[in-house]
Amino acid sequence: MTTSSNKPSHRIYAVTKRNSGDKNDWTEIGAAWPHKDGKGFSLKLDFLPLNGSELSLRVPKPKDAADAASSEQDNAPTVEGGY
Repeated sequence: MTTSSNKPSHRIYAVTKRNSGDKNDWTEIGAAWPHKDGKGFSLKLDFLPLNGSELSLRVPKPKDAADAASSEQDNAPTVEGGY
C-alpha cells in the first residue's frame, strides 16, 4: 500500500442505523490515505462491518472542536488523526 504520508487523511466508520429515534451507532473500523494522483484512496480495515452497517469515510476532526461540533446536527464521532 503506497500512501502520501504516514497520517491518514480520513477515518472509516461502520454506521448502524437505529429505528427507535436514538442516534446511530458509529464504530471506527479503519483509516484511509489518498493516492498520490488524487484519484482514489488506500484503505486499512481493522474490522469488517456486520449486519448491514453502512461505511462512512470521514475527515478526522481535532478533539478541541468537539464542543463546537456538539451543536451540529451531524452525530459523527470526533476523532484525532494518527494511526
